[in-house]
Amino acid sequence: MQPTILVVDDEASIRNVAKAYLEHAGYRVLCATTGPEGLQMALDEEPDLIILDLMLPGMDGMEITARLRERSDVFILMLTARSDEMDRVAGLRVGADDYLTKPFSPRELVARVEAILRRRRDKPAKSSIMRFTHVEIDPDAREARAAGQLLELTPTEFDLLLALARHHNRVLSREDLIEKVWGADFYGTDRVVDVYVSQVRRKIEALTGENLIRTARGVGYRFVDTPAS
Repeated sequence: MQPTILVVDDEASIRNVAKAYLEHAGYRVLCATTGPEGLQMALDEEPDLIILDLMLPGMDGMEITARLRERSDVFILMLTARSDEMDRVAGLRVGADDYLTKPFSPRELVARVEAILRRRRDKPAKSSIMRFTHVEIDPDAREARAAGQLLELTPTEFDLLLALARHHNRVLSREDLIEKVWGADFYGTDRVVDVYVSQVRRKIEALTGENLIRTARGVGYRFVDTPAS
């Protein structure tokens, strides 16, 4: 079955080029031109991935992402005409899985989409639930709990926590985490790891009161929760 990609952008040239290249790559492509239309199509059509412009009429990409994350873990690739790092970080913090700055190469767009969707195909088959003192992770259900409460994690945040937990108390560098979570064909700066670690750490700490993802002398991160007996 063809994966479905929803492109939400008010620029016809962007929509047309993205649609042409993605369809040539074998995807089913839907398009929306405004924020409200994009949000409704995302909820109705349940695409596999959304290519979402940051600046949209009616509702911007940040708000759409935040609303979608209340009820969906769909992959989101955010497009922005801005090069400022704070805009990119803000998009990741509200739940985007990756970003691409305009103008961009259509081939790079397709490569990013393929890389993001590959994360889902490459999920390990390991099915046993991982139990720690404060955190419980179910790889099959793709759910994690802290202090008995469900953690509201994006797909990338869940993958990051799972990678850290599977290497309990071992320091994983940014490069290690990029390889395990994003894959070898990751595009972008390794500082994106810091943003995701900060988000996961904050969500766990809000429920447990514990800092369970520690920085290791600036070279990486380790998960320090104790395995349940």
